[in-house]
Formats: sequence, structure tokens, C-alpha cells
Amino acid sequence: MRHHPDACKHLIEMLLNIKIEKMEMHSEEVIDLDHDSKSIRLDVFIKDTGKMYDIEMQATNTKDLPKRSRYYQALMDLDTLKSGQPYKYLNDSHVIFICIDDIFKKGLPIYTFEYICKEDGNTSLNDKALKHFFIAETCAKILQDKEVRSFFEFLISNKATNSYTSDLDKYVTDAKHNMQWRFQYMTWERQQTYAREEGIAIGEERGKREKAIEAATNLLKMKLGTVEQIAQAEGLTVDEVLELQKELN
Repeated sequence: MRHHPDACKHLIEMLLNIKIEKMEMHSEEVIDLDHDSKSIRLDVFIKDTGKMYDIEMQATNTKDLPKRSRYYQALMDLDTLKSGQPYKYLNDSHVIFICIDDIFKKGLPIYTFEYICKEDGNTSLNDKALKHFFIAETCAKILQDKEVRSFFEFLISNKATNSYTSDLDKYVTDAKHNMQWRFQYMTWERQQTYAREEGIAIGEERGKREKAIEAATNLLKMKLGTVEQIAQAEGLTVDEVLELQKELN
């Protein structure tokens, strides 16, 4: 979608049943307002005349999507409104999550949220901030709009059934063969997360080994058990314990 603005424009128009006047596309927009605040990396960020849209693809339920959508919308607003501008210049904002699983477990194909008065259950705050959650599997089964349904069918099965999904299929094929795109696909943030996790795992493994060697050395000093027994107790090989014994001698 980042590399094919027309396809992205068509998708938003199709999902929200709207017409986009003028589209300004920001590929993988990063919003970082303060060094002490959590920055966000939007998958696809689009500005229209007086409106803005963020599209996020969510393959797994991370249990935090409602609050994530709230934070995304707040930072989008802060990024849009310049210092000293009145609030009336805030753009309408739409945060769109395309989910594989039904994170709300209510069986609906689409969940659209806006602020409604709790007391009468009817009066809208009308702040023009909406959050949309499209559940791919349910949309593919029960939506009446054939074109929208075909998009979600393609998303789940990879089978193109009309001209739009055929175009998407070509884009996906091209992307898979584009090595630069494949490296970009894993964002810097995810790479850093994996690197940290790998570093922690290596550190923990080293720590365990050092403790095992220390314990085995102490057992050898106190002559508590045979080489084989010490090796089994501390998870070392017999050769490793023999080497420790040699060093002590």
C-alpha cells in the first residue's frame, strides 16, 4: 500500500464508503513529539483535505489494540495542530485496524467507535475521531458489498477474484521479489527488539554456564562426588569437569 497510493486510496474509499478529495501519503510515518514520550510508527498514514487516516494491519491479537488506537489518535492530533492554532483546525481522524481475529468476540464484521453520551446512549460528542476495526474472516463471509468482501477473501486466501485484488496480487508478488522491501518489512524497532531478546538469552545462557562451572569447581575442591556425578548434577560434560579438575591440580 505504501508503494501504490492509488490502491491505498481505493481501499480507504471502499472500506469507509467515502470519496477522498486530495491524498497526501506518508509511508511508514514516525511521530516522535518528545524524547520522554513513546513514539509511534504508523504503517500507512494519509492526509486528505481536513481529514487523516492511519491504516494498520494486525495479524495477531496483542490485547492492547483499543488503547493503542487511542494513543495513535492522540499523537496524530498533536502532530497535526500547530502551536497557537484553535481546536477547530483539528482534522477528522480515522484509525483503521485490519485484524485477522475478532478481538471483541461479538461476531461483527466491522466495529466502529466514536464517543457517545453515556447517559442517553445517543448524543454524539462529534469530535470527528473514529476508530474502525475490520475483522477479516467475518468480513469475507458476511459482508454484502462484493468488492469489499473480495478484498478480505484475498487477504485470507491469497486468491484474487476481481481486478482490484488481481492488482494487489501482482504488488505482493513484486514485493516478495524486492529484497530492499523485504529488509524494510521488518522495521528497525522490531529488529532492535529481536536483538535485545537474543542478547538477553545469550547472557542468561552464559550466566547459567558460569554458575555451573563455579558449582562444579567447589564440588571438586570439597571432593563431593565423582567426576561423572558432578557433571550430571551441574549439566556439564565429563570432559569439562575433567578439565576443571586438571586446572585445580
